[in-house]
Amino acid sequence: MRDFHAPGRSPVYTANAMAATSMPQASLTAIEVLKAGGNALDAAIAAAAVLAVVEPHSTGVGGDLFCLYTPAGGGKPIALNGSGRTPAGLSLDTLAAKGLSAYDNTSVHSITVPGGVSGWETLAKAHGRKGLDELLQPAIRFAEEGYVVAPRVAADWAEVEAKLKLNGAEIFLPNGAAPQAGTVMRNPQLAATLRAIAKDGAKAFYTGPIAAKIVADLRARGGFHTEEDFADGLSVAEFVTPVSHGFAGHEVWECPPNGSGIIALMLMGIMDGFAPGTDPLDPLRLHRHVEAARLVYRDRDAFIGDPAFSNMPVEHLLSDDYISGLRGLISDEHALATLPAAGSLHKDTVYVCVVDAEGNCCSFINSLFQSFGSGIVAADTGVAMHNRGFSFSMRRGHPNEVAPRKRPMHTILPAMAYRNGKPQIVFGVMGGQYQPMGQSWVLANMLHYGMDPQAALDLPRLFPFAGKLEVERGIPAAARAALAVKGHDLLDVEAPHGGGQVIRIDHERGVLIGGSDPRKDGCALGY
Repeated sequence: MRDFHAPGRSPVYTANAMAATSMPQASLTAIEVLKAGGNALDAAIAAAAVLAVVEPHSTGVGGDLFCLYTPAGGGKPIALNGSGRTPAGLSLDTLAAKGLSAYDNTSVHSITVPGGVSGWETLAKAHGRKGLDELLQPAIRFAEEGYVVAPRVAADWAEVEAKLKLNGAEIFLPNGAAPQAGTVMRNPQLAATLRAIAKDGAKAFYTGPIAAKIVADLRARGGFHTEEDFADGLSVAEFVTPVSHGFAGHEVWECPPNGSGIIALMLMGIMDGFAPGTDPLDPLRLHRHVEAARLVYRDRDAFIGDPAFSNMPVEHLLSDDYISGLRGLISDEHALATLPAAGSLHKDTVYVCVVDAEGNCCSFINSLFQSFGSGIVAADTGVAMHNRGFSFSMRRGHPNEVAPRKRPMHTILPAMAYRNGKPQIVFGVMGGQYQPMGQSWVLANMLHYGMDPQAALDLPRLFPFAGKLEVERGIPAAARAALAVKGHDLLDVEAPHGGGQVIRIDHERGVLIGGSDPRKDGCALGY
């Protein structure tokens, strides 16, 4: 039980259904969809569409999605890959012909054909009860009638003013500056785009006038995109086989590569071999978790890409022998001095989890990758285009090498933890490259240290990258000193690490317990 004298919030308890998102408008939308007869998947799609409007730096029509969905009654989750592909004309050679051996995060070449809208429609048709014509109406209303900018959204918006001044100022920089908290914002162009999708389905985005406008805009900026590339995007979303690994007596499920869920599973596998202790902020726990993260992120950068282009050694990476070998590289006395650390970028994503009254469970993540993606807002559409292609490697022969019609390595990963064949925890942690670290951290807080979902999300975080160990302000001074003695080079961060949502299912009592990350503006709601 939490200390009620201390600042914070309690976990949310309910007996019927629950939704947790990073914005109250989206959580409420999900609940309204459930009460109107929709299932957990319908609610997640509607909430994600609302987030595309009210948290526009994090997600949108111009982004990708991944989803895990478990129908009532159990069985392993259904996984959907809604990530898009590069244009057919994009390759290392065609980039070289333009004099490019690299490109930045605002480049038109960082824009893969968005897969999110294809994913919405594919999921709704296969497992939903409502169509996009109904599910997109709340988002359309917010875009047209206005929404109030929340504090964290305003802070993140302000950080990328320079990016938006290059391309998206007309819509996203009213009066030449990022809106402050409490500002009412509208995006009538996006409302029109969403209305077209609601009326005619995903084809309204991938073919016809909207696609033609987007392609013309991207080609005018030097892109290789064609209307044929966008038409192919209509069917890009596909159901895939999820991957799993044991952790603390549970089976944790993730989407397979090109997603990085396997990295989260490897990290959990390493940590599951250590006795957890009693203090969740004990320096030894922090040190081990950081070292495990450094090892698995190294492997991510070496192995993960589009499985349609190269073999992904999933079974090998998840084998007990391989994970034990990684664990054996960790010294409790000192940090590994020569291990290259993963890179890091400012990143934005939204995560939605919903459990409905029938027991259907949805773990859903939608993303533009970095804040406002590429910063390119396609002409007259209101759509901010993501920059997921910035994840590609420019090194020939690398599994994640940029190539025609290829999916990049993805950082977004929805998750579920099962026990005895049933979903017990529906969860996800946003934050780009931080996500595998964040997932393993939050889940261990619950399963190793007995925390409720809210406390597990509240606990201070840390993350290694670029030779530094980024620590949030809540990491105790004594723990910081002990980590420094072990050889970690600590760096205080201004922005916190990620944000997450959790719904835990207490099957014995018939109760749902939810939490929402205080690092964002959202909440868990139930009825």
